[in-house]
Amino acid sequence: MILVVYCHPFSGSFNHAELEAVVENLTSNHQPFQVIDLYADHFSPVYSNRELRLYHAGETVDPLVKRYLAWLKQAETVIFITPIWWNSIPGMLKGFIDKVMKEGPGLTHTVHKTGVKGELTNIKHCYVLTSSSSPTAYIKYLNGNAIKRIFIKQTLRQLGFKHCVWQNFGLITGSSASRRSCYLAKLRRQRFN
Repeated sequence: MILVVYCHPFSGSFNHAELEAVVENLTSNHQPFQVIDLYADHFSPVYSNRELRLYHAGETVDPLVKRYLAWLKQAETVIFITPIWWNSIPGMLKGFIDKVMKEGPGLTHTVHKTGVKGELTNIKHCYVLTSSSSPTAYIKYLNGNAIKRIFIKQTLRQLGFKHCVWQNFGLITGSSASRRSCYLAKLRRQRFN
């Protein structure tokens, strides 16, 4: 199963167009998938006092966390669709990682004296599809490359994700309709496995 994690509040955004292109692709290729739409689901990225107390026991009072965790444990591929805001992922997506990635055997990771062992080894492929106002080269070479260096190579790798690919559509603000259209057509053809 492919799990799509979508993080943007505006249905008229380019990220939403990316989501539609990916869903069209998966549907036309008869690939089973599930979409997590964090804003449409009204997911709360904020820990309550009670929820935080349950973290180390691997428990939750949030039904969305339970549902998302079950889907993550079934997925072989995860596709994140998100903007880059202030050099990193939005707070909503960070909250998804914070609350859903539960510590404990059989959950998403276990902590040992020597570090973190990812338990989501079922996820063989991961795609991080981002858009940004800045040029991609600027993000990669002059601005610290936080998406690849921190989100992918640290966070996702610690959770057990394998074969992560990052694709960014840079300079989104001034991009032409034809450039956007070409990129969306590419997403409709791309293989996600």
